[in-house]
Amino acid sequence: MTEPFDVLLSGTVFFDIVFTGFPHPPAPGTEVWTSGMGSSPGGIANLAVATARLGLTTGLVAGFSTDLYGDWMWETLSRQEGIDLSHSCRYADWHTPVTVSLAIDDDRSMVTHGHPTPECVGDRMGDPPPARAVFVDMGDPIMRDAPWWRTAADRGSLVFADAGWDPAQEWDRALLDGLAGVHAFTPNAEEAMGYTRTGSARAALHALTEHVPLAVVTDGARGVIAIDSSTGEEARAEALLVNAVDPTGAGDVFAAALAAGTVRGWPLEQRLRFGVLCSALAVQQFGGSLSAPGWGDVADWWHSVQAQAAAGIPGVDHTRAEYGFLADCLPGEALRAVRRAEATIAAFSDADLHHHPLPPRVIRD
Repeated sequence: MTEPFDVLLSGTVFFDIVFTGFPHPPAPGTEVWTSGMGSSPGGIANLAVATARLGLTTGLVAGFSTDLYGDWMWETLSRQEGIDLSHSCRYADWHTPVTVSLAIDDDRSMVTHGHPTPECVGDRMGDPPPARAVFVDMGDPIMRDAPWWRTAADRGSLVFADAGWDPAQEWDRALLDGLAGVHAFTPNAEEAMGYTRTGSARAALHALTEHVPLAVVTDGARGVIAIDSSTGEEARAEALLVNAVDPTGAGDVFAAALAAGTVRGWPLEQRLRFGVLCSALAVQQFGGSLSAPGWGDVADWWHSVQAQAAAGIPGVDHTRAEYGFLADCLPGEALRAVRRAEATIAAFSDADLHHHPLPPRVIRD
């Protein structure tokens, strides 16, 4: 029998172009030169790369175009990041969705162009491959109603779900009804309060425990709070103060780290701190998926904290004590280097296509 994936994902992959370092926000009729730019796979790829870089075997079911962007993203995800795309499909009659993200003043604005895939990619799974955990965007009605992840849940997969932003801010409570079978729900504070009709993050957290075993509410600079009723734990973790460059994908990185700690059986507080740390490392880079940290980044941070504590820098002893569990985690993890987003997409020669050709281009039936 084939070993199950640690994580199974399905969704849309976008080609992301991220601009950072704005001297001022752009205005109609003007041109703004920025100091930073990066290109990377986006959308569900943010989460897939984040889980893969934390050592979780990751399967991604998505549609890829046969255009230049699609070729590059297939290579990047499969060859560079080691993500299993054997259940994904390529289409010659469809173009890659593109998102331009403008990171300005610790926030971002996005412009996207794209069309739905020629078929519902999630339907291609039919009988989903076994996985220890799966991720679902409950804010997407198509994903919320997709049968594959409920089948996975019935077979024992832990389902991690996010809310997704409601642009109308109507906060349809039907989303909460759809959480049956979900193990962990990880909205931000505004989303959690909106869906639960409560006035504080903590009140929203307690309301969510009526729907899922693991309720987690992220609250930006105020950190994160959570209750795991399956273990009886309640915990919180403070945010780490860092010089943020680009918040794109930070929530996905947190969710990936939470899942990594959960499938490894870590205590809740350690899972939350690990998620906070990985998010803090990610926002110091730009490029969404390729900003996700690997274990080498975690090790570098931990060794830096130890060195600062040994040098007597004020306040660092507290951080070293809170993250002391990393000393037991790092020895068993591969500390390989990871690639970051670059201003242009890599040349085909960089992917060594002569020795690793692209899979056949699939035309839908």
